[in-house]
This record gives sequence, structure tokens and C-alpha cells, in this order.
Amino acid sequence: MTQAADFLKNKHILAVDDEQDVLETIQEILIDTKVDLANNYDSASTKIAKIQYDLAILDIMGVNGIKLLEECVARKIPAIMLTANSMNPNSLVESIKKGAISYLSKEHLSDLDSLINELLGAQEEGKPTWKLLFDKLGGYFDKRFGKDWKDDDKDFWKKFDQTHYI
Repeated sequence: MTQAADFLKNKHILAVDDEQDVLETIQEILIDTKVDLANNYDSASTKIAKIQYDLAILDIMGVNGIKLLEECVARKIPAIMLTANSMNPNSLVESIKKGAISYLSKEHLSDLDSLINELLGAQEEGKPTWKLLFDKLGGYFDKRFGKDWKDDDKDFWKKFDQTHYI
């Protein structure tokens, strides 16, 4: 593993998903961290209110992930949105607007440790996490959403490029 592995070591992470197998996979992948699990909104919200996590990984569907994102942002807990069914431009834009540091498909779950390493490293170094994400997965979004998917909200993406991507 690369030097970026140091950014994950000993972090305290909250993983929230209504699918137990996804939670177990996250826990197995993030072996150098302490991972707390929650499988519903109430449990996750209680944990967010009581514990200052280094990072939260939030499913969008099934656990009210966008509301949990707002709670994380209010507590200054960086949050990554993880989704399968809500993988669309609208939920990506909403995640950005609400303050997520990244947005990942569950298809990339096997790469979660390296992606989080890089995201935490970029964040610690003051680099834009969204630039890292789009550099790594921009082609995936283009393939998934269509080549011209950003054209539906040109003003947002122009402003995004000026504030989050440089």
C-alpha cells in the first residue's frame, strides 16, 4: 500500500447503510480503522450527536442519508455519500450542495480503503476532494449518466468548477 495508507490508520469512522452485508464489507475493508455501524437513521443520528467521528460513510437511500449528511456537516464530520440506487446527477448535486466531501457508487466498494485514504490525504493537505474524485471517477460518471450529463445544470457546474475543483 502507498504512503496514503497513513491517512486511514486509527481513524474513527461511522458507516451507515440499511444493508447488513454492505456494513460488514465496509468493516472488513477498513481494517486499520475503528468502524462504528448503524443500519438506520435513528441509530446513526444518535451516534453522530454523541461521537466526533473522523469520517462518516452514508448510504443515501433507506437511512435518510441526506439528512444525516446535514447532521454531519453541522458537527464538522466529513462525509462520503455511498449509493447504488440513488446514483444519478441530482443526488450527486444535492450531496455536493449539502457539504459531502465525496460521492461513490457501491460498485467501487472494493476500492473504498484506497479512495478514502486519498480523500483524507487530500483533505488534510488542503486539496479539493472533489477534484480527486472527478480525476479518478469522472469517466465513470460520464459512462453512467451520459457524456453531456452536466449540461442539465450548467450554471451549477460552472460555479462548482470555480470553487470545488481548483
